[in-house]
Amino acid sequence: MLEKTGIPTSDDLKAIKPDKERLKKGPVALIECFRKIPCDPCFYSCPFDAIDEFKDINDIPNLDYETCTGCGNCIASCPGLAIFVVDYNKNTLSLPYEFLPVPEKGDLVWGLNRAGKKVKKAEVVRVKDPAKNDKTAVVTIKLPKEYLMEVRNIEVGELNG
Repeated sequence: MLEKTGIPTSDDLKAIKPDKERLKKGPVALIECFRKIPCDPCFYSCPFDAIDEFKDINDIPNLDYETCTGCGNCIASCPGLAIFVVDYNKNTLSLPYEFLPVPEKGDLVWGLNRAGKKVKKAEVVRVKDPAKNDKTAVVTIKLPKEYLMEVRNIEVGELNG
């Protein structure tokens, strides 16, 4: 239960997941924002107008999956670290990362689920510089398809030591 654990339920997640056909088309953002809070930088960060303009700053973001290109501009703009980009064609997941050390391309990391539990080792395939993203690194990892909707953070260091 989201209110007690901070972890979304399967019903919460169904509401924000694009259908299988859209996932097959290429990268697409997932916005795991489930609470009405005063926040709207994702809308302003999208160069393709895939995120609807907020009628009220407390609205939950609404993403048009067909308009979304999966560019990832919205990932670092989210102060709640609630936006991810999945690419089922390349088996990649791009996620926000605000810890040190920042991983480097080629590093092996642990993919963590929403509860912080290790679920799968992953290779870092790209890192967008945190200095250019309001101090938030955007890390892209390669994972088997079955983990793309489960992994939401990474643990750095242990596998490269």
